Amino acid sequence: MEEPRKRARPGRAPAPAGRTGRPRQAEVARLAGVSQATVSLVLADKRQGPAISEETRQKVLEAARSLGYVPDPAARRLAAARNDLLGVFSFTATFPTDVRHSYYPFLVGVEREAAERGYDLVLFTGSSTGGAGAGAPDALGRVRLADGCLFLGRHAPVQELRRLVADGFPVVHLGRRDEPEGLHWVGADYVSAAREVVGHLASLGHRRMVLVREDDEAPASTDRELGFLQGLEAVGQGDNPGAVFRSADPERDLTPERLRGWLADGVTAFVAEETDTGAAWRALRRAVADAGIDCPRDASLALLGSPPADLADGPEPTGFDIPRTRLGAAAVRMLAALVAGEEATEPLVACTFRPGATSGPPPAAGDH
Repeated sequence: MEEPRKRARPGRAPAPAGRTGRPRQAEVARLAGVSQATVSLVLADKRQGPAISEETRQKVLEAARSLGYVPDPAARRLAAARNDLLGVFSFTATFPTDVRHSYYPFLVGVEREAAERGYDLVLFTGSSTGGAGAGAPDALGRVRLADGCLFLGRHAPVQELRRLVADGFPVVHLGRRDEPEGLHWVGADYVSAAREVVGHLASLGHRRMVLVREDDEAPASTDRELGFLQGLEAVGQGDNPGAVFRSADPERDLTPERLRGWLADGVTAFVAEETDTGAAWRALRRAVADAGIDCPRDASLALLGSPPADLADGPEPTGFDIPRTRLGAAAVRMLAALVAGEEATEPLVACTFRPGATSGPPPAAGDH
């Protein structure tokens, strides 16, 4: 008895055997049953020339949608002059407008450098795709309205960025990224900055420290941890397997009891990473207060970055300042070079050490 045929699920048409890149106009033409010239006219929305029926137009558009076809931005720029627009896309849920938001100084640097180079800015929030972090196909497609685009945020849709890079669309990520391969980025030297903070604490006499960080693989977090561990190694404290505390929810897992246990084991300094959520520093501050720990008399605190806006009125933390405005400007310089078809390189930007008021010598033995 013949096996019943499986019903094909609706969605994108299967890619032709052997093709690994994005779909081409020739494939759209074959699927729609028209010539490639017709496809070109329909997709370019050219009304002049041979008349194209609405039925044919819809067949072409449906075939393009089915295959996931997107225009070749390099060819499009050859066909039309650039429009001197640079895109800025934030992977936060809404675009930051609060001047205290950690992204605001980035945007100041972006705007100043763009104006200096004669570019206007187009701000994309991802609202049309269900939010900036949406993973829908071609969620970043609208950025092609600009000549190139800057991206901000810890967690970006890698597949969508990979498509933009593969298509030759000028893209710069503000912050180090390991993937997709070929993505240009600008970043701060978090490794050296974190190492300097550890060196400062060691110079005050601290011999055991713990880093509190979120449990993800964001490159900015990885770099801070690397610098922290290098700093411990440099002062002879490298053999300490419990020196890093990772948590998906620091505000839940970093309890006063845990802090007291660390203090009892000889830990005298706690270091937190900065993220766009501020979760690690907020959790550390709360646990210290709930445990009745006097800072810096009983323990020293340090922050690898700047405090979130809602904690900025507290004692200035020992740590470092991120040159966000300079990073924004560097990102625009790199993007402008890519748009012009030039080689683009920018060195890591150094962070500035901040002595702060939350660190001091460790307590004498028996003072806890």
